[in-house]
Amino acid sequence: MLKPIALHILLTLADRDSHGYAIMQAIRKQSRDQVPVQTASFYRHLGVLMDEGLVAEAASRPAEDDARRGAYYRITARGRQTLSAEKKRLTELVEQLNNVPSSPKKARA
Repeated sequence: MLKPIALHILLTLADRDSHGYAIMQAIRKQSRDQVPVQTASFYRHLGVLMDEGLVAEAASRPAEDDARRGAYYRITARGRQTLSAEKKRLTELVEQLNNVPSSPKKARA
């Protein structure tokens, strides 16, 4: 089970390689500001994902990109597998929620 910020990092990188600031902006947009993203905690979570082999530093950056942006990051094959497993887990959870009755059954005395 991924923490919300880790899930959003992987979701952002699933589409394309990106630099840290752009990833943070994408998380804010994806989560409608429901996932708090602060620079220090973001890079701490990114470091954990890198240590776990889910994210890696990208080998290259777009040629037209500003070199001051720093490192670009990419999702790894293991990261994609983890994202797929999380999608399956969340889909199953939503199915369980959909099976919950909207009103409780009355108990018989």
